[in-house]
Amino acid sequence: MLLSKPEITQMFRKIAQVWNENKDYLSEIDSRFGDGDHGITIGKIASLIEKSIEEWQDEDMETFLEDLGDNTMEIGGGSAGPLYGTMIGGLSGPLQGSKPIDAKILKEMFTECQSAMEDITTAGVGDKTMMDALIPAVEAAVAAEDDVMAILEAAKEAALKGARDSENYVSRYGRARSYKEQTIGTPDAGAVSTSLFFTGLCDGLK
Repeated sequence: MLLSKPEITQMFRKIAQVWNENKDYLSEIDSRFGDGDHGITIGKIASLIEKSIEEWQDEDMETFLEDLGDNTMEIGGGSAGPLYGTMIGGLSGPLQGSKPIDAKILKEMFTECQSAMEDITTAGVGDKTMMDALIPAVEAAVAAEDDVMAILEAAKEAALKGARDSENYVSRYGRARSYKEQTIGTPDAGAVSTSLFFTGLCDGLK
């Protein structure tokens, strides 16, 4: 399988759908130790994705993801906009215009995505952030066989597990870090929304 504009459209449309379906849950999690607006911001990004897809005309896939990343960074509402903007924009790194995406390039996209995030955050697995889902997802994707669906399935499952595992960690970043051990038992909202991002990427092709 190769990924071109129709597949990328389906994948990102599914991300927007899954995010919209879970935005209330994301805000509820975030309200326990944060500002409670994570779901609202995720909903704004979902709307931007839907609008960008509808307006996608002649731009190649590289430009589409770059522009979507840049526009996501400008969304207000805490750090989610800049973080997801960096993550989405990072996916464009290895792309060459509209050249179809094969398994090798898809793995490079995820690697570049993580690298872009590591340029702006020192958080790692165990710090109760979105990186708890992103890092395992990328590692699983790289380790998967060279098949697009196998890569996406591996990334999805690892991201979901990473989000669940974040329940066991103590928050070390953001407003939640002041609650220390009280945060154990609640998953990180960013990790959950990141797991939903990978879920959308995968399920959009089903």
